[in-house]
Amino acid sequence: MTETLIRLTTARCRIDRLDAADAPALAAITDASVTEQVHFLPTPFTESDARALIARSGGDDVFHAVREGAALIGVIGVHRRGRDHEVGYWFAAAARGRGLAREAVAAVVRDLAAAWPGGTIVAECRPGNARSEALLRRIGFVPTGQAGRRPGRMLFAWRAGADYRIDVC
Repeated sequence: MTETLIRLTTARCRIDRLDAADAPALAAITDASVTEQVHFLPTPFTESDARALIARSGGDDVFHAVREGAALIGVIGVHRRGRDHEVGYWFAAAARGRGLAREAVAAVVRDLAAAWPGGTIVAECRPGNARSEALLRRIGFVPTGQAGRRPGRMLFAWRAGADYRIDVC
């Protein structure tokens, strides 16, 4: 198994692996507005649940911390399936509406596309989750018309936009 681990810096965010020390902050940002959308997260999401999620992160299923300064503001999961990848995410209520999720998820998708040319990048979204669907569309995902692997989800696939290119040296 080859681990899919991303370490990136954007204009406002740092993206790296979740660490055991992140458990209290992870529990704090994972409220009911998140657990209602992410099927594998229990409600309430406790610090014990956060420690368990961090402990199982690795291999082909890695959960990344998104930080603004020192503060944990979100999580981006990268799930590798051969040459293909699925991305998922959630962000603290206080971080929403500021463009941070778009900035961070777009950076992860661009990094995956550069590292795995020819691979497919997908995401799933619940119908009616307008904010998440808008984010996916803004960064180049398009609906496939197919159901996602998880119940009640739509599948989106990333398509490099006209302004996207990978320079090979």
